[in-house]
Amino acid sequence: KSMNFSNIKKIYFVGIGGIGMSALARYFKGLGMDIWGYDRVRTDLTMELENEGMQVHYTEDVAGIPAGIDLVIYTPAIPKEHAELQYFRDNNFPLMKRAEVLGLISRNRKTIAVAGTHGKTTTSSIVTYILRTCGIDCTAFLGGIALNFDSNFVSGTSEWVVMEADEFDRSFLQLNPHIAVVTSMDADHLDIYGNHEEMKSTYLKFMGQVREHLLLCNGLQADTTVFEAKTHSYGTDAGADFSSGHIRSQVPNFVCDWKDKENNLLWEDLLFTLPGRHNVENATAAIAIARLLGCDEQKIRQALRTFRGIWRRFEWVHVSPDAVFIDDYAHHPEELKAAIRAARSLFPERKITGVFQPHLYSRTRDFVDGFAEALDELDEVLLLDIYPARELPIEGVSSKIIFDKMKNANKTLLSKNELIEKLKTLKLEVLLTLGAGDIGAMTKNIATSIF
Repeated sequence: KSMNFSNIKKIYFVGIGGIGMSALARYFKGLGMDIWGYDRVRTDLTMELENEGMQVHYTEDVAGIPAGIDLVIYTPAIPKEHAELQYFRDNNFPLMKRAEVLGLISRNRKTIAVAGTHGKTTTSSIVTYILRTCGIDCTAFLGGIALNFDSNFVSGTSEWVVMEADEFDRSFLQLNPHIAVVTSMDADHLDIYGNHEEMKSTYLKFMGQVREHLLLCNGLQADTTVFEAKTHSYGTDAGADFSSGHIRSQVPNFVCDWKDKENNLLWEDLLFTLPGRHNVENATAAIAIARLLGCDEQKIRQALRTFRGIWRRFEWVHVSPDAVFIDDYAHHPEELKAAIRAARSLFPERKITGVFQPHLYSRTRDFVDGFAEALDELDEVLLLDIYPARELPIEGVSSKIIFDKMKNANKTLLSKNELIEKLKTLKLEVLLTLGAGDIGAMTKNIATSIF
């Protein structure tokens, strides 16, 4: 498909409140287009979109659609039987998936794409912030609200654009990036792929579309001889082409030494604001990209030191001498382990209490053992009901199947409405709220009620 955006005046977004959709809406609004959209719930983000001059409504109703729509953009998270989507289909409106639109935007720019089951948003946000600190005025479409920009969209004037390459619905095959990072290929979205092997083969296809430089996290298996791009490995392993070593915690930061084996460079004592080895790994890739684009060491150091992180990615909600509250979007066993271990490395002597809200019935069913094992690393666990998002219930799948597999005896199964009362009865030293559902909307309330 090709599309000439210059003839488009009015765009309608079905699911405008989604993190990726709202970034696109902001991009087109910045180009002077008239933006309308639907979403199921009014959130802080959709209210910001309204304040920025977009028209958003919250009832699934064809009557809310204005006349004169030139293009409809939708997300695969919207059910096929959605009334507005049906209306647009039946009346032959030009419809495009979010991923297709990103693909078209990226075609006219030099694209840096970040793919992987975990770490996409963090890595792409760090890349964007480092490049902009170093004077490369890149545009960025991010999968989270980067606190340095207070947005998921950053508008720039250079030819570079940073994008997340999302494997959900095979979206990332729309991109032909100049530079790409693959952070991980853990199994996820098995509702789309059926099995892990099929998911991996799609990743390999994506890697084959990269033009100049491909950065693979150490330990990822791929036959790199078939790729057009020059391949580099990165990680916390001394053997990688780009590596971070001598990693240590200096609350609330991490410190490491960064090495470029190819050019025999060693930068000592880089201070980075995000804790956890997984975040050091993400930063390792981001620094490598900045170096490939010729960025200056001192400016890179400054960016790492002043990076403020991302909303709901190991976000410090409350900090006092005797209690800390951290919120994280972790919704996959490996992400849970990463967040819990990051908290543990910062506070080795303290009791860690975790509240987890599973996201999706299918993911709970597919990874029940992994979730139980990850939650067993907490000292105290409060397990909430599953947040269904786009899914209908699956028989026999509830939070109880995770609960029953856990070895940790210090566990409670409860509903969201009972959570705050329960937290009031506990002695909290480090509190972690975990999950991709609406638990993130409760953090302000938890903080004011408890601390």
